[in-house]
Amino acid sequence: MNNLSIPSWGFWLMGIGFGLFVAMLVHTIRRNRGMKRSFYAWPYTLWMVVFTVLPLVLIAYYAFTDKAGQFTLENFANFWDSNRGMKTQLIAQGFDPEALGMGARGTVNVGTLIYSLWMAFLCTGISLLLGYPAALIMADREFKLGATIVVLFIIPMWMNFLLRTIAWMSLLEDNGLINTLLQSLGFAKLKLMYNSQAVLLGMVYNYLPFMVFPIYNSLNRQDRRLSEAAMDLGANKWTTFWRVIFPISMPGIVSGITMVFMPSVTTFFIPRVLGGGNTEMFGDLIERTFLTADDWNVGSALSLIMMVLILFSLGLLRKVDPEGEGGSLI
Repeated sequence: MNNLSIPSWGFWLMGIGFGLFVAMLVHTIRRNRGMKRSFYAWPYTLWMVVFTVLPLVLIAYYAFTDKAGQFTLENFANFWDSNRGMKTQLIAQGFDPEALGMGARGTVNVGTLIYSLWMAFLCTGISLLLGYPAALIMADREFKLGATIVVLFIIPMWMNFLLRTIAWMSLLEDNGLINTLLQSLGFAKLKLMYNSQAVLLGMVYNYLPFMVFPIYNSLNRQDRRLSEAAMDLGANKWTTFWRVIFPISMPGIVSGITMVFMPSVTTFFIPRVLGGGNTEMFGDLIERTFLTADDWNVGSALSLIMMVLILFSLGLLRKVDPEGEGGSLI
């Protein structure tokens, strides 16, 4: 195990941050001559600084340094070539990686990222195809069961994420409910577990509500008079949908895509349970690098690459939905 420790400047940063927090708190109270409503946001601000901002700073620090604390870009090179660390060790021991057949670039890390992006793309696309019609039906005021369907979408979210995923094992495993039913009908067993299809099914099931509710919120807040005006001007229902309803719901669509795509890329428990180790996504790679390989520097570099993707996604959301109108879950 590496004896990792927070660098000395990290403690100085925490001390300076806490001092600034106290100084700004005192200044706010004196300026307002007492505590106002905004005062109660300060504990949350301190919490975010200590448990969000500072860890991100430390991740960036480990990503750009080696085990000795010296600046390096070797961690990102290890992402591009997954065999680079082994090659370096062989060279240090006097061996020739080319002679041992280790000269080629290792593509595990990049391949895992591409596979994760592809699975996240499929999960997001399927969630959009299933979620938009569901949100459209729920937002229809003439549909009396809309509120009931909303509750049905919310109820599974009350259950723990891990339990929801494990529950699929009893359905998909070789002796599970689906294969038992198929056998009773005279059909052969199907291999439903430990493949990419099972992982994709688990991802869609868990993240579908995060696509439905932003779109539902956006549709539910639309002014019904716009659709009525379009139909009064001669537009049929299909034209009204494409020219009025769909464009106005775009903020909810973008928000739903962001809320589904990013956790899909970084998920690691679903592939482990439903993939059975036969599939590995980028979240599994990061966890394995940190905990199994015990390489916090390369793991931090992988995490930083993922954070860049997250920032890109958030930037896209801000550009299409600058007011955040589609981001609510209710």
